[in-house]
Amino acid sequence: MSPADHFSTKSKEYSFSRPHYPESLFKYLSTIVPHRGVVWDCATGNGQAAIGLCKYFKKVIASDLSKNQIENGFVRDNILYEVFPAESTNLPNDSIDLVTVAQAVHWFNFERFYNEVRRVSKKPGGIIAVWSYGMHKINPQIDKISDRLAVGGDILGNYWPKETEFVKDGYKTIPFPFEELKSPKFEMMVDWNLNDLFSYMETWSSVKKFQLRNHYNPLDQFRKDFEILWGQENQKRVVRWDVNLRIGTVKY
Repeated sequence: MSPADHFSTKSKEYSFSRPHYPESLFKYLSTIVPHRGVVWDCATGNGQAAIGLCKYFKKVIASDLSKNQIENGFVRDNILYEVFPAESTNLPNDSIDLVTVAQAVHWFNFERFYNEVRRVSKKPGGIIAVWSYGMHKINPQIDKISDRLAVGGDILGNYWPKETEFVKDGYKTIPFPFEELKSPKFEMMVDWNLNDLFSYMETWSSVKKFQLRNHYNPLDQFRKDFEILWGQENQKRVVRWDVNLRIGTVKY
């Protein structure tokens, strides 16, 4: 499967079921660049990062390989959506103040993408920021079930693409040939009921792949276990994800 295939089939559901990145992350990114001009948000999906970035930068070029994802993007006057691959863009040389990639750089051809980053980044002072988030955390009892569905777990372990090992490792093992900057810790946090959580898990590529191969939804067998531990279906619980962020100065 191509990277786009993992997310195109349920683009609208993806748009509304994924957690949102913290506002503090975008505010911080706006403080580490010399100019708050143009951001290239690569592999933007439906624009979850772009919609945060556009509050702090003059213009956001939000690109994705999936036309379906782009068509479900969040509309803002200073977000320009484009369909093109990360490794081959129509962006001019020396035109971008900040390159961001949220939960996607592990899909790329690293060498070709990083060459493109160097080409389009402004000289001097261009910045690249990539981040990911892994399995959600709720409480130790519920997390034990979630871990069975995670990368390396006994239920969906073989259905996650090999690239998601980088996510499991918190992006510590991705190639990152830039002068790295230390950054604060960030966390995503939402108040969800049980249906919200299941809607989110339905967007996982591993769930879709399992269904195609086995002709049933792997989440169904765990619904009762979640219900017992969750309490009332409409009860809100805090769901958290660590944001694994790497930031670098683009050198030439």
